[in-house]
Amino acid sequence: MATRKQFLTEPYGGYHAEPTPPETADLTHVEKGSRAGELLRRYWQPVCLSEEVEKLPKRERIFGEDIVVFRTTDDEVAILDIHCPHRGTSLEFGMCEKTGLRCCYHGWLIGPDGTILETPGDPPGSKLKDRLKHAAYPAMEYKGLIFGYFGPPEEKPEFPVYDTYEYPGDSLRPYSLHYPCNWLQVHENVMDPAHAVFLHTRISYSHFADAWGELPIMDFVDTPAGMIYVTTRRWNDNVWIRSNDILLPNLAQVGHIWEDGQKELKEFARAGITRWTSPVDNQNCKIIGWRHFHPEVNPLGIGDPDMCGVEAVDFVGQDGKRSYEDRQNVPGDFDAQVSQRPIAVHALEHLTQSDKGVVMLRRMIGREIKKLESGEPVLRLPFSTDRPIDSYCHDTVLHIPEDPTRDDDELLEQLGKDITRIIVDTQAETAEARMATVRSKIKNYVSELNKSAAE
Repeated sequence: MATRKQFLTEPYGGYHAEPTPPETADLTHVEKGSRAGELLRRYWQPVCLSEEVEKLPKRERIFGEDIVVFRTTDDEVAILDIHCPHRGTSLEFGMCEKTGLRCCYHGWLIGPDGTILETPGDPPGSKLKDRLKHAAYPAMEYKGLIFGYFGPPEEKPEFPVYDTYEYPGDSLRPYSLHYPCNWLQVHENVMDPAHAVFLHTRISYSHFADAWGELPIMDFVDTPAGMIYVTTRRWNDNVWIRSNDILLPNLAQVGHIWEDGQKELKEFARAGITRWTSPVDNQNCKIIGWRHFHPEVNPLGIGDPDMCGVEAVDFVGQDGKRSYEDRQNVPGDFDAQVSQRPIAVHALEHLTQSDKGVVMLRRMIGREIKKLESGEPVLRLPFSTDRPIDSYCHDTVLHIPEDPTRDDDELLEQLGKDITRIIVDTQAETAEARMATVRSKIKNYVSELNKSAAE
């Protein structure tokens, strides 16, 4: 396999660059039987927004498979292979009925579980429908999203509900965005905090708040669900600690995009975005999830739930709809990620210390792939009907003036580690109790720290 030299050694040396090596297929390819694809299929995946499936079927594509999502007239959501088992006509042109989806071509009626209910063109007494099942996948609807499970039926897990889905006073607004590139390069952006300093702040103009341009102290920490990054910034007399959450394999939670580290103090304020990076095929993916709107998430008053929906979200640079000139002048996440190639080539990268989170994420996914292939259970947190599952994404803004007796970078690094330890280690009987305990511990910690600095 050809690999590019680590570094070219002479100016204008492009001629000497070796041929582009292939992508890392183990992590990027998602078709049935592929290593990453088989892992991702063991988890519930969002397919589309509920609003996209009303009276008519919806054509979709996931893991390189064409499917149809529909709603029976009894309001049951279902997912079928898109081609009728009779003559292959697309079921996107079918008619939704009480018990299933009827093909427009010859009237075959197919139930949500793939049972052939009627073959009206056959002679009376035909047993064909009793011998044949159509390809179907379990489906469910939750808070404005339609999910499917595409793995072995006998391994279907419970649908995991995380604590941020039930956050007090929160409003979840579904949204989706199509990206014409591989799923992994979009997903791993969540574990790349350095890009926010440059892409979102220093390169063109501040997409969010000026505080994003302050290069933070960065750390990357394992959690029971996956991993988080921890960024710690000083902004005047405040310290802003932020963590994005990876919930393996392809679910991520992002903090407050409109946070400025200044307007209001807060402890353990929860997610601004919950999103899956769902593979459409090897060279296309979909960001799909919820924007969160609650009193703590929008200190600048800029977030707009009415701008969120199908192929729409309320902040710049997340799609290719702007003019090419505008995208060149003010590039966003879409431009940076899609332009890495349809499938990013890891062998061409020259990673640095700031890419530690990306490396950790790739290794974690690789670890889960190996566990699956060896017959070990993949990472799934214990499901409980009594309470949501703990997650770790947060924004915390604390009033901690500089201590003239201590190096400030050293102080910020320790703050990030200590606050993270409180959040990751604290458990409680209920999500509400955990949140209250975490906040109390952080307040006590800051009080003692400021008291010690004043003495």
